[in-house]
Amino acid sequence: MPDFTIEDQYRGRIAGIDEVGRGPLAGPVVAAAVILPRDDRLPSMLLAELNDSKKLSAKKRDRLFDVIMSCAEVGIGAASVREIDQINILQATYVAMRRAVDRLARVPDQALVDGNRDPGLPCAVQTVVKGDSKSLSIAAASIVAKVVRDRAMARLAVRYPFFDWEGNAGYGVKKHMAGLGEVGPTPHHRKSFKPIAELFAAMIQS
Repeated sequence: MPDFTIEDQYRGRIAGIDEVGRGPLAGPVVAAAVILPRDDRLPSMLLAELNDSKKLSAKKRDRLFDVIMSCAEVGIGAASVREIDQINILQATYVAMRRAVDRLARVPDQALVDGNRDPGLPCAVQTVVKGDSKSLSIAAASIVAKVVRDRAMARLAVRYPFFDWEGNAGYGVKKHMAGLGEVGPTPHHRKSFKPIAELFAAMIQS
């Protein structure tokens, strides 16, 4: 389970940063920067239950999201499908992370970033591989980013009901691919991703 071991190496305002949505065929990539209180303002349930968002049920993520938002300083950033197609998904991820940090009240003293690459933040950075299972701050960021993105995809699913985005969040699973075969891609599909690029090429040739 994640804890504050990594955070305890630093002083000042420590932000955990994570992203969600690098792999889907549709929708934005979303990042969150979270500064948790490290005193008695931190609810005990976060110490007990925070974990990598992928290891938690949707119901538990929603519950933890509400608690995080009530006690922590949170910045949320995103990069659009157009930006993903223009600059590639890795660079778009860095853009989303920088935007998340920009939306904090002020620049943190230290950022703990999930992964192994520095996204170019305006503060000191430590990258942490599998950080969402090691750092409470990164775990909190993973939950915020996941819930925000899942809710955005569920809203899009109301307008585009053929892809089951409320269930698959834009990943290329069977029902999503079936919808693509039936009605074709939407403006929210990533044209630079191979399955979508191939569909557009086939549409041009037909």
